Amino acid sequence: MEEVSTDIRVEVGGPELSSEASSKVVQEEEVEGKVDGLSLDEPQEAAKKKKKKSKSKKKKEPPQQTDPPSIPVAELFASGEFPEGEIQQYKDDNLWRTTSEEKRELERLEKPIYNSVRQAAEVHRQVRKYIRQILKPGMLMTDLCETLENTVRKLISENGLQAGIAFPTGCSLNWVAAHWTPNTGDKTVLQYDDVMKLDFGTHIDGHIVDCAFTVAFNPMFNPLLEASREATNTGIKEAGIDVRLCDVGAAIQEVMESYEVEINGKVFQVKSIRNLNGHSIGPYQIHAGKSVPIVKGGEQTKMEEGEFYAIETFGSTGKGYVREDLECSHYMKNFDVGHIPLRLPRAKQLLATINKNFSTLAFCRRYLDRLGETKYLMALKNLCDAGIVQPYPPLCDVKGSYVSQFEHTILLRPTCKEVVSRGDDY
Repeated sequence: MEEVSTDIRVEVGGPELSSEASSKVVQEEEVEGKVDGLSLDEPQEAAKKKKKKSKSKKKKEPPQQTDPPSIPVAELFASGEFPEGEIQQYKDDNLWRTTSEEKRELERLEKPIYNSVRQAAEVHRQVRKYIRQILKPGMLMTDLCETLENTVRKLISENGLQAGIAFPTGCSLNWVAAHWTPNTGDKTVLQYDDVMKLDFGTHIDGHIVDCAFTVAFNPMFNPLLEASREATNTGIKEAGIDVRLCDVGAAIQEVMESYEVEINGKVFQVKSIRNLNGHSIGPYQIHAGKSVPIVKGGEQTKMEEGEFYAIETFGSTGKGYVREDLECSHYMKNFDVGHIPLRLPRAKQLLATINKNFSTLAFCRRYLDRLGETKYLMALKNLCDAGIVQPYPPLCDVKGSYVSQFEHTILLRPTCKEVVSRGDDY
């Protein structure tokens, strides 16, 4: 029974109870009498009824992800709060941040942004887990990419520029280090002896998670993969507020080049690719202006509070230097391009499609094909020549060499460093 509380104070020697108050007292006595008169069975029955009610009201368990994954990640986290990444504390001069009340308050204000990027990261983890299960030699690269991209679209609940794929699925093989994805009609097949870098991105409201790993079926390549995985982890460990970018690069190179790999009886020292970098990330901007070198001797610029970085490293058995080669598939509208008058109606039309579907996020030819665009190569070249769109051809080391890559997105929060895209896998 609930207690009946009455706010009546009786002052000793004070005025008599008002008629309202005295009737309340009488009611209370009646209620007490009724309670005494209840038979023992009645409360049990009432309790039974209550139990039944509470059973039917019991919250449904949150749904479990299917296999293959098809349930949007937002439905798996009913609270709308997505899991935090790995937390690393700052070192030395920045230790005070861990407990600073002022810095914690700053984080409370940024909570919605943190939550968006964590949702994108959770999608990335679930998609890569599934893709790793189905990857096998003999797969068409196009099928691999389309399966991955369609899974991202489902899990992130793709919605125009609010949620979706952040850039084309890079699946560069062997001596190709980055920026290769099949164009429509490409018949490349994944082989047992291939070293494939799977680099894909997700975003919510332009908050991008850029994260990559390397797949090799042949265990001969394991030391090469381990070199870039450990170098990336070192870069993450070294990164922090007020840390100079060149210091991160020096630490990465030292770890990377401590590895060697024997391939078909020949021993190679693993090299850091000196003209590839990690980078800062901004809203709808995959490369936001700062570069994180992966060799020593880089720039003295410092990392700052609140910045997002993609920390990525590339280990190579070749020259450790890439150049542009092969057919281009990746393109991106320049971030700060103003209005540039265009002559060709077809180019104007294509630009409208790009603005509507990608804005300043990167895209590839397959994405244009999927939107129903045809015969657009001339118009696309026109947009590139006008400086509105930038082509990003594949980046290759010497033919016959092998490159591995690992990458994570980190957030330099005011109180700590969060490795947003960290998973059980890497």
